[in-house]
Amino acid sequence: MLKPIIVFDLDGTLVDTAPDLLESLNHCLKAGDLPDADPAKLRRYVGHGARVMINKAYTGHGKELSEQELDELVALFLEHYSSNMPGAARVFPGGMEAIERFADRGYRLAICTNKFEGLSVKLLEGMGIADRFVSICGSDTFSFRKPDPRHLTQTILRAGGDPDRAVMIGDSKTDVDTAKAAGIPVVAVDFGYTEIPVNVLGPNRIISHFDELTLSMVEQLTGAVLQM
Repeated sequence: MLKPIIVFDLDGTLVDTAPDLLESLNHCLKAGDLPDADPAKLRRYVGHGARVMINKAYTGHGKELSEQELDELVALFLEHYSSNMPGAARVFPGGMEAIERFADRGYRLAICTNKFEGLSVKLLEGMGIADRFVSICGSDTFSFRKPDPRHLTQTILRAGGDPDRAVMIGDSKTDVDTAKAAGIPVVAVDFGYTEIPVNVLGPNRIISHFDELTLSMVEQLTGAVLQM
């Protein structure tokens, strides 16, 4: 029997990975003899991936990169980031309590992220919480990725989840657009990595702390009360 499910985006939603990603970005900037990135300026690009962050940081210093140079810097970034996991990464406040709250109620839990699957698994294993999730699906798990709605729907099905009793938790336009296209209710966190304020993206709900992600909220969004 399919189970109700909560699907989390990873970076900027469930886990604050920005300090480590920015550290790896600075590693790439040092390779180009450039000063460290300004965290306040680059944090909003964290959710766009290494390629975008590196390109933004270099162009911000007036240096245009060729595709080959960018490829080499992305490889350098990924090597540094992977080698230093889990680093300073931490679950956002209330996140672990929310995980336990829904697990105790019988919900499946899953990750749907545009981070590579291997990096996602390695990060969560390093944090000691990988076993909380029935499926961890990254940008390379399938032949498609968010905002393609199949990334979310296939993550749900791989976890044995019920698409009619599913909720997506995310922090960006990509997450909201993905969930909407899949016909899945979406809760946006307002503390993540986004250039666009989540209140203009049209999620079903917005939360500022995981304590606000309650059983009653999820049941209202899915229109189905879990029978224990």
